[in-house]
Amino acid sequence: MEKTTKTRYSDSELQEFKTLIQEKLRMAREEFLSLSNSLSSPNSNGTEDTSGTYKTLEDGSATLEKEQLNQLAARQKKFIDNLENALVRIENKTYGICRETGKLIQKERLMAVPHATLSMEAKLKQA
Repeated sequence: MEKTTKTRYSDSELQEFKTLIQEKLRMAREEFLSLSNSLSSPNSNGTEDTSGTYKTLEDGSATLEKEQLNQLAARQKKFIDNLENALVRIENKTYGICRETGKLIQKERLMAVPHATLSMEAKLKQA
């Protein structure tokens, strides 16, 4: 009996990945909302009435914190976009297929990084 190489994940496997991705997406959106709220809320740590000597330091610190929050929010938004794209690939039944080699990405890799589009083989070649 000849061994056939699997070319795509089964519908039940795709459903399993879809459930995993939807949960990660829900958590990622909550995190993004939290970051967005932190960015839009004014400085609320009660330092408005402190001496002006610390004002410059606090301004610098607040700016740095805002930049870090912006970076985190941008990274989170990209993660959400990648997860949403993975859901589209599930609907198209192309999920889990390496965009470089055309081979199936290992299930373990997809469970850890559900938005992966490269197999470890292809990913290591990039390095």
